Amino acid sequence: MTAQDSATPITPIAVSSGTLLAALGVIAFSLTFPSTVWGLESFGPWSLVALRSVLAALIAGGFLLVMRVPLPGRRHWAGLAVVAGGVVVGFPLLTTLALRTSTTSHAAVVVGLLPLTTAAFAAVRTGRRPSRTFWLTALGGAAVVIAFTVQQSGGALQTGDLYLFGALLVCAAGYTEGGRLARQMPGWQVVGWALMLCLPIALAGSALALTFEPVRLTAHGVIGLLWVAAGSTFFGLYVWYRGMASIGIAKASQLQLAQPLLTLVWSVSLLDERLSPAAPVAAVAVLVCIAVTQRAKS
Repeated sequence: MTAQDSATPITPIAVSSGTLLAALGVIAFSLTFPSTVWGLESFGPWSLVALRSVLAALIAGGFLLVMRVPLPGRRHWAGLAVVAGGVVVGFPLLTTLALRTSTTSHAAVVVGLLPLTTAAFAAVRTGRRPSRTFWLTALGGAAVVIAFTVQQSGGALQTGDLYLFGALLVCAAGYTEGGRLARQMPGWQVVGWALMLCLPIALAGSALALTFEPVRLTAHGVIGLLWVAAGSTFFGLYVWYRGMASIGIAKASQLQLAQPLLTLVWSVSLLDERLSPAAPVAAVAVLVCIAVTQRAKS
């Protein structure tokens, strides 16, 4: 996620509260995959994604209404459509489809490449030219993830891997466009309007998906749905953008380095998954690559 750094002086109290908010966002995001797996106990993949969008949009719509936020200008809607397609629809749908066959630990390592993918999209979108160190390290991180994926998949990419790589691309596009819009309106409003833009489609999709996909309500399934809607999609994005506004992009990005490793912890503690020895090694390698790109001159 990106947001505009604050132009006003940052006090120690603002730094502390901003760091806490950004850290809460990272924790919320790290629980997305385990919550999705829980949600799939009760709902089909299409139903889960559609209901997730509906619930998150209703929450966001309530906030927009109570705070009397005016409609975005006409020039913003094309960008909001990209955010909606990438962050609200594309990433949740593709990762949910992937998690039917992939473990959360496997998905966490692959999607751990998202900050690098987003940086590459941003470089193309803004016309900036990052340093050679940046690109070499980004390619190194990509190579680590591809090698891990092929090794875990028995020598060839599986359907779930293709979903995950597709999710990286569409989410990076959505994050990049969201970062551009966040310079013109508060970041949480970018997400809120993107959710509202998807609400009619999500309502229709929910009605259609629930007709064809069976529902078997369980405690895990309901908790998983509620978390990916209210926790990951709304609360996580809200506190993340607020935190970045307080402490700046660079410091907040350093906190996000912990996200794949946190997801590995949740996959073991909440889902009783067994980690392959390669998973934490690959996650740390990607973390190192991202840390290097953070410090490379752009």
